[in-house]
Amino acid sequence: MIITSAKPFEEVLALLKDEDDIFIVGCNVCAAKLKTGGEPEVLCMEARLKASGKRVVGWALPTAACSVRSYESLVEKNAAIKNAHCVLVMGCGSGISTVAKLVNLPVYGSNNTLSLGGKSEGQLLSELCVLCGTCTIWEFGGICPKARCPKGLLNGPCGGAVDGKCEVDREKDCVWALIYNRLKKIGRLDLLYEVHPPREYALK
Repeated sequence: MIITSAKPFEEVLALLKDEDDIFIVGCNVCAAKLKTGGEPEVLCMEARLKASGKRVVGWALPTAACSVRSYESLVEKNAAIKNAHCVLVMGCGSGISTVAKLVNLPVYGSNNTLSLGGKSEGQLLSELCVLCGTCTIWEFGGICPKARCPKGLLNGPCGGAVDGKCEVDREKDCVWALIYNRLKKIGRLDLLYEVHPPREYALK
């Protein structure tokens, strides 16, 4: 799941200050679950834009903004997109990029894309993955230090971790304390002796 947060409405309005005839594209997957781009949020955005004097020609809610097949599929959802002068995407950066590739119009986004995460036992889990392209997460007990350590350390905690808390954010558990506890629980503390070289950025 891509974790997004809604931009303040005033910021969205500022993005659209020179625009009218707006078409809104929501996302019925990640953004819907996070309440940043499902149908209720799209309808609310439409109402707020209209109340602010903006013309909204229509909206569509594809299954996922990041997997819209074609411009024609958007037209099938709502032919009013043909009258649009710009598109507002209420999804993640990937959704914005996908829609921008399909329409010959300015495309704006109403959300900030924060991280790749998930949801488990009713809890939102953020910063689970940074999409680095060289995944070795199993060597860390299923917890990614690249995503969850502010310093991106791959070979143990920094000297600033105290009582299992992160030096950068004392409210958060040090990811290396979590990795240690997880590896101990599954009987794989031997993995802590593996030395991980710096990531080769040229490979991505």
